[in-house]
Amino acid sequence: MIETPEFSHMVDLRQITDAPLLLEPDAEARRRLAARFGISAIHAMQAAVRLSVDGTVVRADGRLTATIDQPCAISGEDFAVTIDEPLTLRFVPETTLAAEPDEEIELTADDCDEIPYEGLSFDLGEAVAQSLALAIDPFAEGPMADKARAEHNLSGDPASGPFAALAALQNKKD
Repeated sequence: MIETPEFSHMVDLRQITDAPLLLEPDAEARRRLAARFGISAIHAMQAAVRLSVDGTVVRADGRLTATIDQPCAISGEDFAVTIDEPLTLRFVPETTLAAEPDEEIELTADDCDEIPYEGLSFDLGEAVAQSLALAIDPFAEGPMADKARAEHNLSGDPASGPFAALAALQNKKD
């Protein structure tokens, strides 16, 4: 069973125009995306995108903005984060990416953001959602990080950390 993505916006190749697209997930989609990405909330999310077609390849260029709450990597307390990222995606037919099992493939920088599609449509919404996931820093520190470090003796000083005893034994040995 194939599950429908939290934020889906299917684009039919035959319907692409020069008009910009504005994608904004509703509150329920943002809630489900936040759960999927392991963050506390997505308050707002918007992608402004222009599509251009070159044969069977579709390029999406634009900007992704979002305001989220995520837990601090040190204190665990939620803090607000603003995301503002350029979007550059290439949708290519699945058959374009097929390679023989033993064939050596050389990738260029352009190949890294290629998203395969089948048939005559692709899911721009899911690609935007994945772009947001990549823009979220999983090790981001909030404003209470230094206080949490001090309270839990996480100063990063080897003399006070878990390896302090080992360091002291090493010094005695020398």
